[in-house]
Order: sequence, then C-alpha cells, then structure tokens
Amino acid sequence: MEVIYLYDGSFEGFLCCIFDSYANREVPSDIAPEESVPPTLFQTRLIATDKAHADRVARKVALLSGEAAALLRRGFLTCLPHREIRLYRLTAKLLREGPGFLRNLADETLLPVLKAVRHMEGEAQLLRGFVRFSDYSGILGGEIEPKNRVLPLLRSHFCSRFPNERFFIYDRTHREALF
Repeated sequence: MEVIYLYDGSFEGFLCCIFDSYANREVPSDIAPEESVPPTLFQTRLIATDKAHADRVARKVALLSGEAAALLRRGFLTCLPHREIRLYRLTAKLLREGPGFLRNLADETLLPVLKAVRHMEGEAQLLRGFVRFSDYSGILGGEIEPKNRVLPLLRSHFCSRFPNERFFIYDRTHREALF
C-alpha cells in the first residue's frame, strides 16, 4: 500500500518518520512537511514528533558513521527536491549495508545529497562575505534570500565576527531569523 508520511517539518520530526518506517515495517512513497502536501489519492499518515524516537535514530546513524550523521543533518538544510525521501533512502541504505557505500561518490543514493550539500555550503560561503548590515537603534540587522537553509552554517561565523554586538540575520526565503 502506498503511504505518504507527513511530519511537522523539523529535523526531529523527519527522524521520527524513519523510526516509524522501521517500527511499522513499511517504506513510505514520500515524506513531506504536513503543510506542503496538496490533496492526494494516496493514503497519508501524520507522524508525531517524539524526541526519544528521534534521538534513537540519530544515535544509530552516528554509531554507524559520524560522516553519515553530519551528511544527514546538512542534507536536511538543503533545497534538494524531494529531500526527505532521498535522505530516507540514504539512511535506509546505511542501515542495510553499513557505511561502505559512502566511499563511492558516484553512488546513485549518495550523489544527489552530496551535490546538494556542496551547493548549500558554497551558498553559505558566499553569504559570509556578502551579508550587509544596517543599524536599527543599536542592533545590526541584515536580510538574505538563500535557496538553502544556511542560517545554521552562518551562525558561528557571525557570532565570532560580532562578539560584542547585538545582531540578527533574516532569511526571507524560509522566514527564519538568526539572533
């Protein structure tokens, strides 16, 4: 039976989709944030976010490969089309075959995720040099419109660059802010 997993859009929620897939012994045909799925004829299942379940999946992936755990977390920040199902397949392959396939950079499961992460890291590198700030009553503020969710990658750079300043960067694309 075809089933689409819906979740809250968080990384922990995504990890819970992986947990539920294994717990229920089913492979979803897609995984998507709850608000982004148009009406469909396929059965949908809302997966609740449970920190304990998310932590179990994260620990298992990290135990198998720290590199894969970092790739999974970074891959989740990308604008890769159908990123959730691609990351699910990457995780399923890791659990099934072990981390050996991560050395094969041409692997059809790994390659799209690697390309997307490289694209995101390049975009973050550009933004480190091109974010312009304005003074808003003693608080520095800047706006960006990235394709990927780069704010977590920009955090340490700007916190070390402005250690004694109050600042924010607003991501217009994803409606998120870094304070």
